[in-house]
Amino acid sequence: VPPNLTVPQEKSPLVTREGDTIELQCQVTGKPKPIILWSRADKEVAMPDGAMQTESYDGILRIVNVSREMTGTYRCQTSQYNGFNVKPREALVQLIVQYPPAVEPTFLEIRQGQGRSITMSCRVLRAYPTRVLTYEWRLGSKLLRTGQFDVQDSTEYTISSLSRDSYGIYNCNIINEAGAGRCSFLVTGKAYAPEFYYDTYNPLWQNRPRVYSYSLQWTQMNPDAVDRILAYRLGIRQAGQQRWWEQEITVNGNIQKGELITYNLTELIKPEAYEVRLTPITRFGEGDSTIRVIKYSAPVNPHLREFHCGFEDGNICLFTQDDTDNFDWTKQSTATRDTKYTPNTGPNADRTGSKEGFYMYIETSRPRLEGEKARLVSPVFSVAPKNPYGATNTAYCFSFYYHMYGQHIGSLNVYLRLKGQTAIENPLWSSSGNKGQHWNQARVNINPPTSFQLIFEGIRGPGIEGDIAIDDVSIVEGECMKSDQPANNLRSGAVGTLEHIRLIPVTILMSVLSHQR
Repeated sequence: VPPNLTVPQEKSPLVTREGDTIELQCQVTGKPKPIILWSRADKEVAMPDGAMQTESYDGILRIVNVSREMTGTYRCQTSQYNGFNVKPREALVQLIVQYPPAVEPTFLEIRQGQGRSITMSCRVLRAYPTRVLTYEWRLGSKLLRTGQFDVQDSTEYTISSLSRDSYGIYNCNIINEAGAGRCSFLVTGKAYAPEFYYDTYNPLWQNRPRVYSYSLQWTQMNPDAVDRILAYRLGIRQAGQQRWWEQEITVNGNIQKGELITYNLTELIKPEAYEVRLTPITRFGEGDSTIRVIKYSAPVNPHLREFHCGFEDGNICLFTQDDTDNFDWTKQSTATRDTKYTPNTGPNADRTGSKEGFYMYIETSRPRLEGEKARLVSPVFSVAPKNPYGATNTAYCFSFYYHMYGQHIGSLNVYLRLKGQTAIENPLWSSSGNKGQHWNQARVNINPPTSFQLIFEGIRGPGIEGDIAIDDVSIVEGECMKSDQPANNLRSGAVGTLEHIRLIPVTILMSVLSHQR
């Protein structure tokens, strides 16, 4: 009996909702009963199982979790008879998948201050069926407005003047037969997070031997977006600790976009790191917080009142190697030096007598040659603009310890380099030859008119027993005590000179001193 295919009247078109399980059906008769092949008739796409055709022995195609992309026309077709030349029979089934409206935005945060207006808009992107679309606006569970779409594809809700009661989550539900799409709007008066400024010039300074202070700077993101910021809540805790210490920083007046705000953190314990949390406060309440970590390190522009460097930290107090010399200074301690070191030269301990303490030295073993130089450059010491009413520059006592022991000792020179005069280096101090197996101290008065650097220059002598070391470099405000000059150098037989340098008669201050702490 030849095959015959029919589609039950109630099975085409077949209307369903996205996510349902449905069955497409073609009734088949004939003897023998043929296998049915299902495929898409409207376009060349794979069937739900991934194949281009799906076999069915009872004429039913079952689809689980139907999606909107499956909407279309499906073909059911009889397979070939073995040994019979019978034309395949086929029939068509139409599938319509309804789905809730797709909308935008699905979520949007709106930050605005009290007394201002806002407008929220919810737009339909896709929906089926597209007719008889309704909408409703709600604040929490409170119904605000309902309506029906005509030809437009969006709906708006406006608040002309925000009040404290206006803040919250607004939902716009757009509804069709298949369900609802939702736009959500979080309307808040929270201030945006502050943004820490990480390029502060010399943020850290030392004011006592065991504590340090830090200049914390930040800008406020979108300060005009909400009500005026009244204060910041500052939280600080030592790294690794649980407890936050908090205080409020009052803000006077309006903060401008891009305005740099400064607050000085004091009494921080050396060398501990700290977490700092900053939260803006408006009449709405607390805004978004931001957190950063501050760490202790030697300052870029040290405070001249108490700059001391024993070369103990990892960055050697921000001293750098001069790239124009022949070789480098080396950081070393007696405990870490090479076991093959040259005897009869170099220190047996640092300036304090500790074998674990570090110092800087020049290694004069081969391949170093006589006359080669190693230059160590200090960080820039920044000074304030000159005072037109001052009579003289501020005096500083520059001191350091040096060790020059060995029969082949060359020379140790110290130079002063002023800002803007990179090609000019003023000689401050010099010494040559063997000074014995002990540390000696040098002191020099300086009166720099502008920012400056100090340069230590070690020159290799005629042989390998010529190591030179330096330690405990310091710059102290005020002239060196006369009783200290030049006893140490004279006792050691130094050839060098102790000069009282007065470059330009203008009073200067370190820039960090110009701010009131």
